[in-house]
Formats: sequence, C-alpha cells, structure tokens
Amino acid sequence: MSNEMVNREYKASLFAWIFSDREAALELYNSVNGTDYDDPSELRFNTIEKALYMGMKNDNSFLFAGDMNLYEHQSTYNPNMPLRGVFYFSALYWAYVKEQGLDLYSNARLKLPVPRYIVFYNGSKEMPESEELRLSDSFLKREEQAEGKERPYGEEPALECVVQVLNVNYGHNRKLMEGCRKLQEYAYLVNAIRRRLSEGKTLRAAVDEAVDECIEGNILKEFLLRNRVEVTDVILEEYDEELHIRSEKKLSYEEGRSEGYREGQSKGQNEGREYALVELVARKLRKGKPVEVIAEELETDISQVTRICEAAQSFAPEYDAGQIFAALQARTDK
Repeated sequence: MSNEMVNREYKASLFAWIFSDREAALELYNSVNGTDYDDPSELRFNTIEKALYMGMKNDNSFLFAGDMNLYEHQSTYNPNMPLRGVFYFSALYWAYVKEQGLDLYSNARLKLPVPRYIVFYNGSKEMPESEELRLSDSFLKREEQAEGKERPYGEEPALECVVQVLNVNYGHNRKLMEGCRKLQEYAYLVNAIRRRLSEGKTLRAAVDEAVDECIEGNILKEFLLRNRVEVTDVILEEYDEELHIRSEKKLSYEEGRSEGYREGQSKGQNEGREYALVELVARKLRKGKPVEVIAEELETDISQVTRICEAAQSFAPEYDAGQIFAALQARTDK
C-alpha cells in the first residue's frame, strides 16, 4: 500500500495523518526516546482501526526496537487515558499473539514487546512540560472501600497502565521539538490557527490563512500543498469540536454575551462564532446525523442546534454553511 493511500486512511486526525509516514514516525520515536535509529523500514505500524468492545480508534501505534508504541494526540485534557490504554493494548497484544502464532497455554514464557504509551497534548488547558498518568490513580483506595475488606495478597494492584503526557503546544518541550521537525511544524500550524481565532476570525478563515502562512514559511509546505483541501477538512472537523466551540462557548458565557450569541444578534466576534457553529452543524447534517446527536456531540443547547437545522432544511443535501447562515440572519432581521 502506498504512503499516500495510508495517509488518506488517517484523515480523522491531522496528527495521525502526518505521522503515518514511517520516516516521520521514526523521527518522532527518536526524539521521544533520545535514540538515533535510521532505518524506517524496520518500523511496522499496527494501528487499531476499530478497538475491540469500545468502537474507538487510536492515532498511531507501531512496533519498533522491541517496543509496542502507542502514540495519541489529545487536544482536550482527559485523565482517563490510562484506562483507554488498557483497551488499546489489550487489542494490540491480542493481534500480536495471533499474528506471531504464539501459544498462550505454552509451558514457556512468551516474549512480548514492551508497551510505551505517549500522549501528545496541545489543548488550551495550562499543562506542565510532562505529566505521568497512572491507571492505579483511578482505583478505589482502601479508605473508599467497604470496612473490614481484607487484601491478603498485599496492596499492589494487579493491573497498571502508565501514560506519559507531553505538552506539544508551540514553545513547549523545545528539545523534543528540535529533535522532530514535523512535530514542531505541526505545533506551529495549530498555534497559527489559534492566533487568528483569538482575533475573532471565523474558523475557516483562520485555517485558510494559517495554511497560507505555513506554506509561505516552508512549514509542512510539501504536505500542505499536496493535500490542502483534505487537510483543511480534517482541521475543521477536529478543531471545531475539540478546541474552538468549547473555548468560544466558555468565553461567550464569561463575557455575558451568550444570549446574543444564541439568537444570532451579536456582531463582530459573536457573529464569527455563530458562523463557525453553522459550519459544524452543516457538516454533521451532511453525514445524516439527527438534531439530538449533533447537540450532544457539540455540547451545545439543543434549541440552538434545532434553529440551525430548521434553517438548513431548504439547502439539503449540500447544506451550504454560507446559505444557511444568510437564512438565519434574514430571519433575525425580520
């Protein structure tokens, strides 16, 4: 399978797409581990397409140098990543055992690659350069359990999963960034989008201008030139839900302007937020999602989503965001 075909299968996440290339993944591995391996052909991807039981995907996982590497990108802080890791690694090791033809009932101890779980965080929450999360932090402590319950075999839990969370916002973890140029350039692109959002620009305008800036500055240039349309769609999809709507919704409430925002009557920045939400809803309508699901996924009041969906009915099945937004504005002006 060609690298381009592999890339297109990873469009759910820009991070996963960029690092689905063996050379990029090896560069990231070397930077994380302080190694200098130089043969990407030895790296073998085993990314989960659909994890058992959970119906969820992971970003990138690969076997290399005796390690079972699980790399996740995260733009919304989630302290439950160790539990997710348990499900991911269970599926990865099950596939490994089957592929290698290993006998779980053998008298000999099986040799397995070492699990390494790294989360690359670039959300808006203030985070240290590095943080360790453990599954055992979620376990009920002795004082939280029923009185009198004994543990005859000691205090050590039978299961553990350790996650190293690395802050990859632009300007953080400089040594890591210097060791992996693509990671540094990815962080720059995200930061360029955020700068424009903070100026009150619509999400699409922020993405378009940030991509132009990166191309002109030779940042992810070849990748962006080759895949600009698809890259833009990916960024809009993941950025909308993960970063923009949540932060902007919070800001709107804090500024006491949420009522005007919901009714589509505010100007300037609030108008940009309204249009961004229309774009989100339109994209989900094109996927055939009902109002209730859209409201839940966007963490937005259902009445607000319903209002947009009603205006969007006249523009099915294309659901052009510009036309929908204009129709909403026309209703407001009446």
